[in-house]
Amino acid sequence: MTLTDRLDQYLRTAGLEAVWFARPNSFAWLTGGGDNVVDREGDIGVAAAGYDGDGVRVVANNIEAPRLRDEELDGDVTVATFDWHAESLAEAVADASPAPAAADFDVPGFESVDATQLRQPLTETQMKQCRDLARDTAEAVEAVARKVEPSHTELDVTAVLRQKLEGRGIATPVVLVGSAERAQSYRHYTSTDTELGDYALISVTVQRDGLHVSTTRAVAFDPPEWLMERTHKAARVETTALAATQVVGQRGGTAGDVFDAIQDAYAAVGWEGEWQNHHQGGATGFAGREWIATPGHEGEVALPHGYAWNPTIDGTKSEDTYLVSDDDIELLSGTGDWPTETVSAVGYDLELPRHTVLEL
Repeated sequence: MTLTDRLDQYLRTAGLEAVWFARPNSFAWLTGGGDNVVDREGDIGVAAAGYDGDGVRVVANNIEAPRLRDEELDGDVTVATFDWHAESLAEAVADASPAPAAADFDVPGFESVDATQLRQPLTETQMKQCRDLARDTAEAVEAVARKVEPSHTELDVTAVLRQKLEGRGIATPVVLVGSAERAQSYRHYTSTDTELGDYALISVTVQRDGLHVSTTRAVAFDPPEWLMERTHKAARVETTALAATQVVGQRGGTAGDVFDAIQDAYAAVGWEGEWQNHHQGGATGFAGREWIATPGHEGEVALPHGYAWNPTIDGTKSEDTYLVSDDDIELLSGTGDWPTETVSAVGYDLELPRHTVLEL
């Protein structure tokens, strides 16, 4: 089903004439990667993209419209312009749209729409964009990771990594660098001036063209004796999650079904209940996580789609972005130039080469 097929079905089912998106991830989704962001702190972009059954239209003020036409939008997308001082984006959309309509931001008289399900599964074009993004991200992360030293601080590494990623046109909403000390204390090791010490975890969730990928790499200088073993066990949980994703997606199950398999895997590797200390990840795509799996979660497991599972075991983590389809589990965030070890899923006939610790 194409993107427009999904939207046509949504309009018919909801009894609407049009639907509008101003949140940056959904704006990018509808426009094929267009960026409506000027201020990264805002939830709503500077333009809205709408679909009414005939095509995509964009509404923007006179400041932003020329740049959007020239740099962000395909030539077949029409742009309606309003004076920046005359009305708000919401008012301009209300004036431009047939009714009844829905929007993913507050427009007077419009219904509300959550685009999460509309954005799944990924289209062929989106899958290619995701592959390119994931490859570029892995190359950047690994290049930085190979050059870190024990005396570098978490902030030192963060600054270099953001620069390398942003230089490839990749936005960096999440960059976490955890020193040996802090990676053992916190699951979200937001960067500080602490020196790396014996080992480090580097985790990112990044975005380009509206699409997101996540990955983690571990490097060690004088690693604790348990680091490799725990990393291996976390990778087994991740591999189990991927195997369950494929099977559940084929059968039409839910995120909660996958989570059951994750819980079982933690118990099987000797860390029962460890899942309670950190979220385990889930579907990715036009959000860092389109949904995060929890016990009993009813989210749809769509195929083919991107998934980023991120199990942790006290002091370590296993995380990459995969494209899971009916017949394949494809690693996206890899370069082929990082040490791996083959690990087996718990309860499924699946083995995968997973990234392990690079000893420097």
